[in-house]
Amino acid sequence: MELGQLLVNEGIVTREQVQSARDAHGGMRIDQALIKTGAITEDKLLRTLSTEFGMDYVDLKEIQVDTDLLTKFPTSAIYRHSLLPLYRQNGHVVVATADPLNLEGLDELSTVSGFKLSPVLTRSGELGSRIHELLGVGGDTINELVRRRSEEGIELLEEINEDFGELAEGAQAPSVIKLVNELLMEAVKLQTSDVHIEPQENGMRVRFRLDGMLRVQPTPPEIAQFYNAIVTRLKIMSHLNIAEKRLPQDGRIKLRVSGREVDVRVSIIPMLHGEGVVMRLLDKARMKFDLKAVGMPPSVSKIYRQLIDLPHGIVLVTGPTGSGKSTTLYSALNEIKDPTIKIITVEDPVEYQMDGISQIQVHSRIGLTFAAGLRSILRHDPDVVLIGEIRDGETAQAAIQASLTGHLVFSTLHTNDAPSAFTRLVDMGVEPYLVASTVEGILAQRLVRRLCPHCKVATPLSKMDLPADIPSDQTDVVYEPKGCRECRDTGYAGRIGVFELLRTDPVIQRMCVEQKSSTDIRDYALKAGMTTLRSSGWEQVIAGVTSVDEVVRITRGDIVG
Repeated sequence: MELGQLLVNEGIVTREQVQSARDAHGGMRIDQALIKTGAITEDKLLRTLSTEFGMDYVDLKEIQVDTDLLTKFPTSAIYRHSLLPLYRQNGHVVVATADPLNLEGLDELSTVSGFKLSPVLTRSGELGSRIHELLGVGGDTINELVRRRSEEGIELLEEINEDFGELAEGAQAPSVIKLVNELLMEAVKLQTSDVHIEPQENGMRVRFRLDGMLRVQPTPPEIAQFYNAIVTRLKIMSHLNIAEKRLPQDGRIKLRVSGREVDVRVSIIPMLHGEGVVMRLLDKARMKFDLKAVGMPPSVSKIYRQLIDLPHGIVLVTGPTGSGKSTTLYSALNEIKDPTIKIITVEDPVEYQMDGISQIQVHSRIGLTFAAGLRSILRHDPDVVLIGEIRDGETAQAAIQASLTGHLVFSTLHTNDAPSAFTRLVDMGVEPYLVASTVEGILAQRLVRRLCPHCKVATPLSKMDLPADIPSDQTDVVYEPKGCRECRDTGYAGRIGVFELLRTDPVIQRMCVEQKSSTDIRDYALKAGMTTLRSSGWEQVIAGVTSVDEVVRITRGDIVG
């Protein structure tokens, strides 16, 4: 019986839905077309077909795969047909598939392996993830190096010079190009912020940073022999010197992956066992610079909006690398951007290009530092200036002078909390009275992981072992991570900010001039109503957005008593 008619007879879809799917996706098999149009879910389809074809429907998360058995199958066939051998049973090998009609693939796998196969059905996404988990990113490339795909899915937006001589011979092989492309595509697909490729004494390791946490990516052992070729290929893509292996190098790759523009910042540093590579992925399609999306609570957002509307002064955002400072500042600029306002930025590097804003890239080697750039752009009659980071006394002095001459200055600073920013600027050599009269507000922030909404579990507070500084009288129940297929068993999905906003007032100005310690300034600010990072995190716990463990991991405890 024709598949569409079968699904109609089973009452899963209507004839109209079948016809609509055929009209919309004429070249596609009807079951896939129905999933594409949303007429049926993959889960419901497979459960129906499992009954019709007499196949079991399984959840791969609950199955222990026999890895020794897996090595007896060619990985090229596993990847090509999306078939995963699971375990032996009654003289057969049970194989997971997402397509009960894939008889050709089952026949090929049976022929090349010599095993009799017994298929079971599972979801395609789950199947693909498990194959990558067991065989590694690029596993099919290692075993079938010269096999081409009709659609690579990755496109370089800048031309590269193909003439690198013998040094690049291995790196320019189709196999290595494909391997590097697969690595980048997998990183973009998982929404990775950083990719770490690290040489080891006996091989290599690939780690992806997801939601701020590094996770080891399984790779086939054979990939280690291509390590030097992979690094060279990345150097070629980044327009770096492939012959230089003794000094650190920084470059940039502009890609289009599956139709999305991705900027990749590449850092290569010589290490004990070879050159280590870290790539930061900036997916332009995913970035939205909107203060509402940053996650500030209303009390913080109200004051921060007042700060960014000031005619002059300095507004700082502090926190460690990767805490979302740039996103907050870009969102602030986007909020105040207007044809009547001239906004100029000096950045190292320019992370995101924004319409309506003049952006300058720092080039320290030729003397264009933050301080030099800032002095120059003041002659361009700006109203608002963004300095990527205040790193030294020269930049700090230039920022102070800019604010004193009637400009609103945004910048970032590396301090652990908001009150420490005052003492940090004084330590850089800025006169205390100048710091007091120019710094209007400091926002300290961190990013905590959001609990997965599909699997978070309510836990009575009485069963929790809470730190002494976390109040336990505001709620009876908090939520904890569990893990499911939606969040890849981590219990978390995405991140949200926690904030500590300190607005300068006459008392803080006097304390700054008197060079009081950051602890004294902090004590006064708390009495004046400042919310700390820890208490901001606790508010997100009460709201069911994040977990107690996550807040404790990210923020420092408040002093109790």
